Amino acid sequence: MDRASSTVELDDRLDRVGYDVGLRMLELLSYRERVMRRKPEVLDMLRFIHSTAWPHMFGKAADDLQQAAAAEDEYMISDYDLLANRFISVPKSYGAFNPGALVAGVVRGMLDGAGFPARVSAHYVEHRDRPKPITTILIKFEPTVMQRQAHIENLKKG
Repeated sequence: MDRASSTVELDDRLDRVGYDVGLRMLELLSYRERVMRRKPEVLDMLRFIHSTAWPHMFGKAADDLQQAAAAEDEYMISDYDLLANRFISVPKSYGAFNPGALVAGVVRGMLDGAGFPARVSAHYVEHRDRPKPITTILIKFEPTVMQRQAHIENLKKG
């Protein structure tokens, strides 16, 4: 944090770097996997990130993908041992800073590049069965994305 004046600024810098990586990763995987670059539904895009992009970045799929119980526009991708956090020890003076902000930026870049703008952040979540906290990437989609999703679901119903 020598060049950053606060952990918020450091978090923002990691997010910006990750965003650029995410845009490029989406392009690369769309070409390699020969899949549509823009999947029309939210859950399809999240599954693509969870099951296709995550193994390319970290060598394994993310451990969990779930929708938040409280809000239909929030989803969470959890990784029990995120590689980006594995070898980084964060001093206590940095508070709740999570180096997974880089990965949150990658996810945000991929979503934005595919036409699913969202606020994405990384959080530690304590788990009773695990000695170390789980890193959870929280995704909150913009209202326009959820309106489009509702429209797609209405079209499916007929």
